[in-house]
Amino acid sequence: MTEDAAQVGLRPITTEEFAEFVKRVESGYASDIEVHGGQTHEAALEKASADMAAALPKGMRTPGHVIFVVEADGVDVGRLWLAERTSGGRRTLFVYDVEIAGDFQSRGYGRAAMRLAEDEARARGIDYLELNVFGGNDVARNLYRSLGYAETSVQMRKRLATDDRT
Repeated sequence: MTEDAAQVGLRPITTEEFAEFVKRVESGYASDIEVHGGQTHEAALEKASADMAAALPKGMRTPGHVIFVVEADGVDVGRLWLAERTSGGRRTLFVYDVEIAGDFQSRGYGRAAMRLAEDEARARGIDYLELNVFGGNDVARNLYRSLGYAETSVQMRKRLATDDRT
């Protein structure tokens, strides 16, 4: 099944689905922080936990945030987390997370979810969609570029080796 053949839509996440969503996002975020952000495992876990608590202080009822289940022909294929924010003096819809389940990846559902995020922004009268992506996530970066996103900042690092370190 491809995006073109499937009817892809969004529905609000349920209370029962929310707890698993938070665990999965926090775990994936911690992994990205460790792998792509260069932090230790322990520091990555701490940062992911603190960032999730700060982003969703009232859980799924945090004002301005909405978490959707991405469905294709009524089948749950992923999640999309959006939040209204102010950036540079203008309202934006920020994509905190878009995740398509492993069995459904590479079928166009991530692209469809991002297009649905654009529709959500337009429905709210918001002209900008923004997101952050780790530099090592080439699949996501290529998707976003293909959808017309432009990089607005890039953070870089170089590890320096010395004789007593490897």
